[in-house]
Amino acid sequence: MEALLLSGHDAYIVGGSVRDDLLGREPGDWDLTTDGTPDELRAIFPEARYENRFGTVAVARDGVEYEITTYRSERGYADHRRPDVVEFAATLGEDLARRDFTVNAMAWGRAANERGGTVASMVDPFDGRADLAAGVIRAVGDPDARFAEDALRMLRAVRLAASLGMRIEGSTFASIARSAPDAAFLSGERVGAELQRMLVAPVPSVGLRLLDRSGLLAIILPELALQRGIPQAKIAGEDLWDHTARTVDAAPAGAVPRLAAVLHDIGKPATFADGHFLHHDVVGSRIAGVVLDRLRVPRETRERVVRLVRHHMFSYEPTWSDAAVRRFIRRVGPDLLDDLFDLRSADDVGSGLPADLPRTAEIRRRCGDQLAANVPLGRADLAVDGRDLMMALGLEPGRKLGRILDRLVVRVVDDPAMNERRALLALARAIDRNLEDR
Repeated sequence: MEALLLSGHDAYIVGGSVRDDLLGREPGDWDLTTDGTPDELRAIFPEARYENRFGTVAVARDGVEYEITTYRSERGYADHRRPDVVEFAATLGEDLARRDFTVNAMAWGRAANERGGTVASMVDPFDGRADLAAGVIRAVGDPDARFAEDALRMLRAVRLAASLGMRIEGSTFASIARSAPDAAFLSGERVGAELQRMLVAPVPSVGLRLLDRSGLLAIILPELALQRGIPQAKIAGEDLWDHTARTVDAAPAGAVPRLAAVLHDIGKPATFADGHFLHHDVVGSRIAGVVLDRLRVPRETRERVVRLVRHHMFSYEPTWSDAAVRRFIRRVGPDLLDDLFDLRSADDVGSGLPADLPRTAEIRRRCGDQLAANVPLGRADLAVDGRDLMMALGLEPGRKLGRILDRLVVRVVDDPAMNERRALLALARAIDRNLEDR
């Protein structure tokens, strides 16, 4: 800001940075705005990057990147996503008027031609500070116009309400309900990013229920909207949608746990028959994969969530042997256990039960004991490898070699004491002979 002012330009912190600071929250990033053009900004900050048509220059200082945007106005939103025309504006007021919500349309700083040294002031033409104090999300100006400009603003209103513990002002919410069909113009990637940010809110069901009430859910997640009205024999008077909302609230914060909680019963509407949901975990994992592909979530997140949905209906009995516990670990995957048990606990809470039921706590402990003992669970844990078998048995690389290795894994999972080179080579010879006899 000092560099801008010394160069004869206005310098203001703007938008979410101001909002978060007024709330006593650490801003995730600092955004600035000024009357200087991108070319003028690059002259002030030679190291700056300017790679877009929206007048935003990125400046890195002490490992932190700051975005400085030239005052601008926008018009024409044919695709309900981005402006057809972006023009530099003459004043800060014009720039603030194009923003989405009053709590994001505040600026703090000063104009270059103002006297008073470093004394800055708040610029708040739409009473955003009053709305912030009242806990209200209100569109700047005409809400229909704001949402027609960018349909993502509807999802952002819901996310801000959930994340900040605020409510959406009546006429703004009514406009969202009217404009909800325009969300179909949004890319899956933008929807997915907004949804993931919404789900890490302190009480994510607030956002989910606002999506449902506004009609947005049926547009962006129609598979989830089908849960409304599906009966659940869990909590009196509540349906499958209520169960999902409770489960999400009980899940640990984080993209994977919360997405898994949202999608864990996504297969129930498709499998509902005679009061049962046969194989809804299998069907649900397929549907979850389709949804997550559409939302363009990162591949690693996608794969973990799909696996969690697939395995969330696991059953455990205290009579299980240690070998049965090891087979369970191998089937699910050691990397997934903590998230799976957390999902089960959240699912229990969503069903009106206490978290950490004794059986869940017991299987969690028993799996932990097995992993702590470094028991063999896969090919990489065997005391022999493929090259050992090829040399000892004269085998060639191929399907047969893989089948022998997999049978060795099954055996050592049942009996870890068998994981010894001589014993495994003898067993491999027997398996090889048995396969040849067939």
